[in-house]
Amino acid sequence: MTMPVEDEARAEPSADEYGLTPETVRAVGEALRAGDAGRVVEIVDDLYAADAAALIASLSPDERRALIESIGATLDPEILPELDEQIRDEVFGLLQPEQLAAAVQELDTDDALDVIADLDDAQQQELLARLPVADRVALLQGLTYPEYSAGRLMQRDLVAVPAFWTVGETIDFMRASPDLPDDFYDLFVVDPRHRPVGTVSLSRVLRNRRAVRIDDIMSVDLSPLPVSMDQEELARVFRQQDLVSAPVVDDDGRLVGVVTVDDVVDVIDEEAEDDLMKMGGVLEDDLYRAAFATARSRSTWLAVNICTAFLAATVISLFEATIEAVVALAVLMPIVASMGGNAATQTLTVAVRALATRELSASNAMRIVWKETVVGMFNGVAFAILVGLVAFAWFQDVLIGLVIAAAMVVNLVVAGFVGVVIPVVLDRLKIDPAIAASIFVTMVTDVVGFLAFLGLGTLVLL
Repeated sequence: MTMPVEDEARAEPSADEYGLTPETVRAVGEALRAGDAGRVVEIVDDLYAADAAALIASLSPDERRALIESIGATLDPEILPELDEQIRDEVFGLLQPEQLAAAVQELDTDDALDVIADLDDAQQQELLARLPVADRVALLQGLTYPEYSAGRLMQRDLVAVPAFWTVGETIDFMRASPDLPDDFYDLFVVDPRHRPVGTVSLSRVLRNRRAVRIDDIMSVDLSPLPVSMDQEELARVFRQQDLVSAPVVDDDGRLVGVVTVDDVVDVIDEEAEDDLMKMGGVLEDDLYRAAFATARSRSTWLAVNICTAFLAATVISLFEATIEAVVALAVLMPIVASMGGNAATQTLTVAVRALATRELSASNAMRIVWKETVVGMFNGVAFAILVGLVAFAWFQDVLIGLVIAAAMVVNLVVAGFVGVVIPVVLDRLKIDPAIAASIFVTMVTDVVGFLAFLGLGTLVLL
């Protein structure tokens, strides 16, 4: 159907209409300062849960307290799982225990588990005591599963049917059942021991006649996920098989839950953020933590980094006489180290991602190492010519140009090599390369760069 021009323009919102806008934040701030609780409730009610969580995080502690007091019992429970852990702890302290229990009871089991897992033992016990027995048992069992596992991520609400049912019986069951999930995509076909033997998409059920048996239309190509499976591996399975949902089974193979693609999107985002934080030497998102706690958490890898920096400084000190004799070397020295470090970071980024996605493995590691080494050689030669000419024009000394050009080639070749080898070795040693690789790679490129440049300078210029 052709859409009228004016309707078509209305149907395509601008980028400013997505997410939390500065105007909304300002409007809430003004309403809070004016004590207009009704206006605050009106604005927050119009926001998606994720946007409301972003709004709460953007406020000062005093404004946050005023907002929670304003919205009171109208707080959307879906906001709680969207909050940053630091902000969530603060919000929990502003809610009454019965209010928090009521909110948790309305959440899906996976979101409820995510919320209570962040509480300390005393808070958990107090909250669980206020929940119905069935919810309490489900959450307690969920807490026994490893953190960041399929068991923590799964929803317990699902639709399971026997293979001998017909489409009509299945539809009648779904219409009559009061305990169906709010949203679901697949029906899981189970045997008498409640083990999944197939899946049927909801759309396929609706397209077939009532007399058709479920086992005639079900797909047996399913991927049961063990409750202990790590969420990163789980996300990889979803990506490789283009899944919308997948059954989760216990150690006996019985169906205990389902993971859906909306939760996997969150996992992918979390894992990407986690790798980014680790590569920066930050172990967690500390945007909302106190300054002292943030400084303390970041100090560990800074301490390691200063040790490697002293190693590089020691290498420089070995050529103190050379630097005194040829001052130009001190001027040009940072260029070699900087280029090597940046080239290695490029290779390292690719390697760490490939390890995380299983694209880099023992079977192709040597090929990738060779390829990145060759890339380093090509870039080394190209930039050696450029930097050599600049150095020659700057200092009017052809030997200085040749020294920095040769050092550039050596350091970029080494950068390409260690940018892959170091993360692979760390991965084999069961050390997360996203955390440790960057420090060691930088150390190697700095040391090799200084050795090559100052060593060649000593041989050629003195």
